[in-house]
Formats: sequence, structure tokens, C-alpha cells
Amino acid sequence: MINKICCIGAGYVGGPTMAVIAQKCPEIQVTVVDINETRIARWNDEDVNNIPIYEPGLVDVVRETRGRNLFFSTEVDKAIEEAEMIFISVNTPTKTYGVGKGMAADLKYIELCARQIARVAKTDKIVVEKSTLPVRTARAIKDILDNTGNGVKYQILSNPEFLAEGTAVEDLHAPDRVLIGGDTQTEEGRNAMQALVDVYAHWVPKGQILTTNVWSSELSKLTANAFLAQRVSSINSLSELCEVTEADVDEVAKAIGMDSRIGPKFLKSSVGFGGSCFQKDILNLVYIAKSYGLDEVADYWEQVIIMNDHQKARFASKLISTLYNTVSGKKIAFLGWAFKKDTNDTRESAAIYVADILLSEQAKLSVYDPKVQEHQIYFDLDYLATRSEEENKNGVTVTNDPYESCKDAHAIAVLTEWDEFKDLDWQRIYDNMLKPAFVFDGRRLLDGDQLKNIGFSYHTIGK
Repeated sequence: MINKICCIGAGYVGGPTMAVIAQKCPEIQVTVVDINETRIARWNDEDVNNIPIYEPGLVDVVRETRGRNLFFSTEVDKAIEEAEMIFISVNTPTKTYGVGKGMAADLKYIELCARQIARVAKTDKIVVEKSTLPVRTARAIKDILDNTGNGVKYQILSNPEFLAEGTAVEDLHAPDRVLIGGDTQTEEGRNAMQALVDVYAHWVPKGQILTTNVWSSELSKLTANAFLAQRVSSINSLSELCEVTEADVDEVAKAIGMDSRIGPKFLKSSVGFGGSCFQKDILNLVYIAKSYGLDEVADYWEQVIIMNDHQKARFASKLISTLYNTVSGKKIAFLGWAFKKDTNDTRESAAIYVADILLSEQAKLSVYDPKVQEHQIYFDLDYLATRSEEENKNGVTVTNDPYESCKDAHAIAVLTEWDEFKDLDWQRIYDNMLKPAFVFDGRRLLDGDQLKNIGFSYHTIGK
């Protein structure tokens, strides 16, 4: 029976997952730890609306559990020592250096966690991989933990998250499945898996909790994201064909989506997918395949990424060519910066890459997003290191008002599918723009006929 859980990492996965576990298992004490003091301070903010992650419904869960059986702390060692089950939920970014640069997952934070657990633990622990990891990471964690020589026994489980940002709380409350991988060959391994099954069984039907060996669990996570991303790239590849043949990509998507073998989800053509997982996980899959000499497998999956990058570049190129082949000195309004609606996460957002191309063409950008803060937008551009921080500051203005962003603009680019953009006063926007006034709808969000009637030159993807 598990009484105390600790989670290392208070980010997009650790925070919401532990909040829901605390909500559904009131008898278990759940402590989320992070060395980032600012982040922990925000999780503990008296005004619960100031927690660092925006997810619909999350504030209510944290309000109910925080201080009762959910705690946020920077005392990592203390939490590790007290817990019987430790979730590792730290960042595993794509490597930016050395062998595997740009493809392999950087596991330095995972290894640091393992070494910290090994140093601190005095009693047996169940260690759960929650971060998205390459196959066989569990072996590395186990090696580090088992070779510390302090007699503590460890069981390593893989419990990948399948959360979609924007619906994370819903996904946690009613998951399609919970996947738990462990050592199926030993009694200790099976007992550890059962301990985690028992936690989820508080609210998840037994039939939706799958147990596998640890390698299948690790690979299932990468594969699930790769398959979803592949669907997006597939429909996006057809969007370009639709534009030159006068077909409509939405009509094509509807027709094929009605086939029960294909289904309608993830067939929405757009400026490209973003987010923390799709690209990272596919690159990871590509790297693993290459490292085992499976070049054809690697090439197959890499094409999903190539298509996605092409879609973003193509959107920017279309905007430039439509604006008479120059955007130098022209004001372009960006509606949206988050990678999708209902989240403030900007990781791998299409907006960043479209902005980067336009800034290289000396455009002046004005950005409005209802949930993304100004410092994050500059950070995203600076991280690419295409130009100096000062040049990014000079090229980009961030506003709190969509009408201000669009005022005196030559063109508007819709880059996130926030519902509020549909309800803007488009006549007012048109009246205050330079003419001809262009709208480039990267999310196929707006009513194109309505905009054309107002007087806009309306351009969208796949039509």
C-alpha cells in the first residue's frame, strides 16, 4: 500500500498528473518537488489562478487538494527520502550538442535524478519514469541505482503520459488507457506494477490499465505520438496538392475520415504541428532506428518531420510572395503564439518558425496571444539564435489587444486556433488596416466568405 508519493519535476506533466492523483487518492500524500524556486512559488501562490500552467480545470483540482494531500516544495532530498514511490517527470529535450545533436533525447536531467535518488534513499523505492524517454532508458536508471552499494532495492516502472495539452485534466480524469511497464519476470517487479495499478484503480476502470514489459511501454509512447504526427503530416502534404488542383482539403479530410478504418481525428490541415512531444518523440524514434542500423525505418519517420517543416516554411513563403515579394518594413500581425488553443505552451509552435522567416525578411511583427506572456515570445525567438536579442526586440512588438496588433498592418497571420479570434469585429479590423488587407489563416479557423465580403484578401491552407 503506497502512502507517500514524490514527483521530481513540477512542469506540464508532473504538476497536473500529481494534482489529479492527489484529488482521486485522498489517503496518499503527494509531494511535487523542483529545484526551480520561482516555479514552486507560483504553484504555492495564495491566488490559485497564478499557478504556472494554464489548463482548463486545473485550478479547481489544485484548489481542492493543495495543503490537504498535495504539496509543492523545493526540498527534493526530504521528499525522496520519505516517499515509497518516486515519479521522475523532468525535461528530456532534444540534444543540442555532441553525438545525436538535433535528434537524440538529452538524458542528463534523468541521470541527475537517478543519482540524487541513489544518494538520498535509505529504504526500498519504486521509481516511475513519467518523462518521455527513448527505449531502454530504464536499464540506465537501474544500473545507476543498483550500483550505489547502499543496499536499497529499486523497481523501475515506465508509466508514459498521454496527455494532450488543452485537455490534460480531462485526459487524466478519463484516460483512454493507462500504460504501466515493468519487470514482468520477477515477483518484485510484478508487485511494484500492482502498487501503481492500485493507485490508478481509484478512478480508472481496470480494463483500461495495461501492463507490459518496460521496453514495450517506453516504445508505445514514442509510437503513439509518431502515428498522430504522421496523420497531420499526411493531410498537410495533401493540402498543397489541393491548392494546385482546386480541391478543398477539408472536404477531402471529411470524406476519408468517414471511413471507420481511418477515422476523423488528426486530419485537420494547418500550418503544421507543434508542442513538446511530436517532433521530439519522432526524432528520438529516428535516432534509435539509426543507432541500430535501421536506416529505412529512420527515413520513413523522418519524412513526417520534413513535411511538417516544409508546411511552416511554405506558409511564410506564400505570405511573402502574396505581399508582392517583399515584407521588408511591413507590419504583419500574428494572432496566436501558443502551439494550440487552451494552453500557454509554446514549445515547437509553428508561430516561432514563421516569425523567424519573416524577421529574416525584415518584417515588423505585432503579436497577440491571450495566454502567452511577452517574455516567453522573446525567449522563443532568442533560443533559435538566428539574430541578436536586440534585433528580435526591435522586430517584434507584443500587445494585449488583438485590435492594436492588427492596426495599420499589411497582413494578419492566424497561427493558433483560439476560439476568440472567430468572434473579433473583423469589419473594425479591416477599417484600420492598410489596403489591400490580407488574412493568412494558418488554422482554417475563420469564415473566409465573410472576410472576403468585408473586403479582405483571404488565403488559407489547402484551398
